[in-house]
Amino acid sequence: MTHEWTFQKKVSAGFVVMVCLALVTAAVAVYALRAVVANKDRVISVNAQNLIGAAHLSTAVEQEVAGFRGFLLTGDERLLETRRTAIQDFDELSRSLGGAVYTDEGKRILADIQTSNAALMTAQDRIIAHRRSNTRLEVLAQETEQDLPIREGLGRHVDEFVTREQHLLQQARDESTANASRASKIVASLAALAVLFAAMTAFFLSRALSRQVGSAVHHVQSSSAELQTTANQQATGAREAASAMTEISTTMSELLVASRQILESAQRVAHIALETAGAARAGDETVANMQEAIAAIRRQVDVIVSHMLDLGKKSQQIGSVLDIINELSEQTNILSINATIEAAGAGEAGKRFAVVGDEIRKLAERVGGSTKEIRGLVEEIRSAVNATVLATEGGSKAVDAGLRHFEEVTRGYKQIGALVVNTTEAAQEIELATKQQMTAVEQVNSAVGSAAQAARETETSTSQTLQTATQLAHLSHDLSKVVQSHAAAASA
Repeated sequence: MTHEWTFQKKVSAGFVVMVCLALVTAAVAVYALRAVVANKDRVISVNAQNLIGAAHLSTAVEQEVAGFRGFLLTGDERLLETRRTAIQDFDELSRSLGGAVYTDEGKRILADIQTSNAALMTAQDRIIAHRRSNTRLEVLAQETEQDLPIREGLGRHVDEFVTREQHLLQQARDESTANASRASKIVASLAALAVLFAAMTAFFLSRALSRQVGSAVHHVQSSSAELQTTANQQATGAREAASAMTEISTTMSELLVASRQILESAQRVAHIALETAGAARAGDETVANMQEAIAAIRRQVDVIVSHMLDLGKKSQQIGSVLDIINELSEQTNILSINATIEAAGAGEAGKRFAVVGDEIRKLAERVGGSTKEIRGLVEEIRSAVNATVLATEGGSKAVDAGLRHFEEVTRGYKQIGALVVNTTEAAQEIELATKQQMTAVEQVNSAVGSAAQAARETETSTSQTLQTATQLAHLSHDLSKVVQSHAAAASA
């Protein structure tokens, strides 16, 4: 896969590897330096300080013993003050060392030192109390000899602690030296590897560059010959393209004039279609108004029919009332006859009653005659109502037929309006398309003019290309000689 890489990719890959090696070397060097510094800091800040603290601790123990012995010999209380100061120093040093010691063995030894010192201070306090009570020196000497093992044990623990800290200090120094030596070896190895890789990369890149440049020179030589042939063909083609572009430019100008005429015609058609659409909408509104008027007439006819039917029902009710009145007049006539008969049987006393009965009979006869006349009139009214109802139903049917015709006319106007709208939209689309076509023709005309100019410029630059190809052929020949001499020197 690396054979397909370009020279730039190879150089970039070599540079990336070199940078990675440099970063690794720097990281190792930084890590080693930090490790050495950390060991040094630990030696200085921990082990050395612990060793110094151990020495001070031993000094404090000696000062405690010295103050105690001086008081036993002289009885001077100032020496006890020195002892108390030494005890305070011992406590502070033991606490400080307790926080700094990091090994279990060291902590154990320090605990033994503190325990032994506490036992020694207790024994010394007892002997000091005896000294203050003027106890004989022989007795004090015996008690002091009894405390000697405690003091010797404290000294052994202190010496052991000092020896332990000296050993840890030396161990830390050896470890720091080993880390520094190991880091130096690793850094030197990485530096040698980087130098070796750089030399190998330079060697292989030089060979690859010679091989690629030689191949490129060969391709340039063959391409320069093809370029000369192509330049001659381009010169001929450029002249033909220039003449063709001139003819196309003339044709596009004529097409632009025709497009403008089509645009004007499309605008007139669109204007006429808009006017037709307006007239269709006005006719549609008129037909809608007439349809509403006919619907109103239909509603009025329905009202008239309803009133006529009510009038027929009333006439039937009047006939029923007339039957009742006729029956009452017949009954009244019968009663008047009976009253006349009774009045005639009554003699002189019933003559007045007979006159009243005769008048009632006449009234009943007149009522019966009027009833017959009213019945005749009611029958005539009923016949007229029936005829009016029949005529009104005929008019209602005619109104329905007219309404249906108007609905058909309305649908026709709506279809006409829709067709006119479609025609208007089509005319507007034609107008828009014509504008776009005219714009496109103008752009094509401009592009053709630019192409004609470019063809002429191409014809001019083709000769320059031919000259450049010739110069390129000479340069490739010279470069081939240089590469071949370089390859010969590299192989030698």
